[in-house]
Amino acid sequence: MNDNNAMIHLIDDEPIIHDVLGQLLESEGFKVEISASGEEALKKFEEQKFDLTLLDLLMPGMDGLEVLKQVRKIDPEALVIIITAYASVESALTAIKMGAYDYIQKPFKNDELLMTIKRALEHRRLHEENIRLRHELKKKFSFENIIGKSQAMMNVFELIKAAAPTRSTILIQGESGTGKELVARAIHLNSDRARHPFVVVNSGSLPPDLLESHLFGHVKGAFTGAVTDKKGLFEAADRGTIFFDEISSISLETQVKLLRVMQDKEFMRLGGTRTIKVDVRIIAATNTDLEELIEQKAFRKDLFYRLNVIKIELPPLRARKEDIPLLVKHFIELYNAENQKQVEGVSEDVMEILMDYDWPGNVRELENVLERAVVLCKSRVITREALPPFLLSGKKIMFEELDNASLDLKEKTAEFQKKLILTALEKSGGVQKKAAELLGLKPTTLNEMIKRLKISDRMV
Repeated sequence: MNDNNAMIHLIDDEPIIHDVLGQLLESEGFKVEISASGEEALKKFEEQKFDLTLLDLLMPGMDGLEVLKQVRKIDPEALVIIITAYASVESALTAIKMGAYDYIQKPFKNDELLMTIKRALEHRRLHEENIRLRHELKKKFSFENIIGKSQAMMNVFELIKAAAPTRSTILIQGESGTGKELVARAIHLNSDRARHPFVVVNSGSLPPDLLESHLFGHVKGAFTGAVTDKKGLFEAADRGTIFFDEISSISLETQVKLLRVMQDKEFMRLGGTRTIKVDVRIIAATNTDLEELIEQKAFRKDLFYRLNVIKIELPPLRARKEDIPLLVKHFIELYNAENQKQVEGVSEDVMEILMDYDWPGNVRELENVLERAVVLCKSRVITREALPPFLLSGKKIMFEELDNASLDLKEKTAEFQKKLILTALEKSGGVQKKAAELLGLKPTTLNEMIKRLKISDRMV
């Protein structure tokens, strides 16, 4: 809505006000509808919607407060500015409590009235934009956008739907690239915390002391460089959700403090003495077996039990290959829209290649491949030429190098992935970012695979 084209409803019983205000508003580009009584105004409210209403409090018959009450019943979102005489300021304040946006006193200056109107319309515009963005965000992270019809994903959907409305802590477990953050956001946006912050903590990217400062904040002088007081992520997430992206990487010392916050719902900033209370829901994600880390004394058992209230296990893509055609369709539509393309699908042999591949990087890896394919596709259908080399060479190498010693699928797949990654690293001079581009992977996915396959610098 262009604020200058807004439809304003003027409700006043004085003809001179109709003339003066009507001309002023129309000279500013506004459209004006005039009602001389409350009864007349209410009929118009039932027939059409107005962007803003100017309502005089003192009118014969139905007074302004009663009109406001009835208007709010017809349109709870109605934007109303009260016009009042000095003697009726108390009534104007009552109107504010009833939902009016603001009031202005007679006699008023034209500039003052116009400023109040424009401020109210801007407030309405921002409010509507906020609702629209929240709707788009909810749509983007809705259950429908976590693609899958396999039984494994149906089980996940049931868990998400059951868990979202509750206050329970949630632990999401799954390999890198399975969509753990997408699930966490869907849970948040379908809970009663959706209007409040969703704060992501990248647990593995910060050293322990810096992570604690990020989580709990600090007071001035708490350490070298702490020149002012600073709020932490827990305070930023108050009444909302805090998502720990890789909970297993948090140090044992920080785990103790996190456990305390979960138990007591309070903490102190680093260097501080004041207790701060928060209401935060915690969702944690991991691609590591936490119970194995507990045995290795690298993760606290008591924290694990606090986190493991509702556990959602995301299956790897290789365990739900029947979802690949759905995902292919979804990502083609997504990247068509982003790149102004009109790709209609993939050829039969390309679908066969996609179905045969093991997808160690999971859905994220498939998305990367399809984004690349949509961008490079020169026709309406994605053909082999738009696929990255590693997908095309996979079958040939695998079968040429099989021997009679072992046919173990996991072992042979790992061997092939390792060889392919080493070849890409060699071609890129050991630069992981360049190797990731050659492989059609995100650098983070390649880094996870290098760790999992125990590839060291000496091998390159």
